[in-house]
Formats: sequence, structure tokens, C-alpha cells
Amino acid sequence: MIATEAADWLADMNDLGPVAWPPAPIKTERLVLREPEVRDRAAFIELHASPEVHTYLGGPRPRDELEGEMPEVPGRRSGSFVVDLDGVMIGQILLRRVTEHACPSAVGKVDLGYLFLPQAWGFGYAAEACAAALGWLEDVLPGEPVVLATQTANVRSMRLAAKLGFTEAQRFRAWDADQWLGLRAPVTPSS
Repeated sequence: MIATEAADWLADMNDLGPVAWPPAPIKTERLVLREPEVRDRAAFIELHASPEVHTYLGGPRPRDELEGEMPEVPGRRSGSFVVDLDGVMIGQILLRRVTEHACPSAVGKVDLGYLFLPQAWGFGYAAEACAAALGWLEDVLPGEPVVLATQTANVRSMRLAAKLGFTEAQRFRAWDADQWLGLRAPVTPSS
């Protein structure tokens, strides 16, 4: 996916509906998921300018463009969590309702997206943060199915999706690459 296609994709996502935003920070064993703040701007620029982060997202955005376009408090919208480790942003989790998608079965569902800075890779932070965000979503929107799309070439993302309970719903071709759509069925309370 190229950067403009990624921006178009985000434009096809809507708020989560009747969910109070922002929520209280979500604390895990090592992380805090919180609303973006002014201090996160440099990390957001690094995240979106990183060639490693955007290997499977169509490539990075030019740093000078990001510097000029990035708002003072980037990522401030319903469903956008900063992943904070010891007071420093290491990534972002996005939960957004899909309004348009290459796979019609994804429309109307909540989409899980995530980006982490390369120095945070390999420590289990993505799994920990995504699990916490999904747990929060289940509390505020019980029974909500969630989708996750990734390139089939992104082996790490495919492993994370499986670890989080996503199963293959469909494969498709978009943005000049083979894509995988995973579905995480709603959690049902045990009787």
C-alpha cells in the first residue's frame, strides 16, 4: 500500500460509535495505552517515516512532508491509542469501524491496526498492547467482531494475528500485493 492509499484506507474508517473517548489509560504488565499527547509528535513522525515500519504498507512518507503536515497532537481521534513504554511512545494501536474495504465481509466490523517502532520489535509489546486494546473493545462493545488485514508476506504480522485469535476469513489482492483478512469472532461469555 502506498502512503496515499494508506491515507485513503484510514479515511474509509469511522469512529467506534457510542464509545466514550478517550478512555482512562489501559495498563498492562509493561505498557500503557493512552491518548496521544504533544510529546508524541516526534515518535509519530519516526513511525510514519520509517522504511522498516512501512515495508508492507507501501513505503514510508518523506520526513519533511510529515514535519509540515503532522498536527501538534497527532493521532488524536477515537480508537487511536499510543503504546507507551516507560513514558515513551513505542507504537500505535488503531481500532476503527470499516466503511469500505476490498473484502465486503469486512465492512461494518472493527479493524485492528498497529504500528511499532523497529527498536520495539521482538519483545512481545505488539501482542501485549493489541490484546489489551481488544480486551478494552470487548468491554465497551461486547460481541463485536474484529478484522485485521495484512500482506501475506508479512510473516510477523500473520503470527501475531494467530496469537490474538484471528483466523483466515479471506485472501485478496490489493495495493499490488497478496493480502490476508483475519476475523476474530466475538467473545461469548461462558454459561
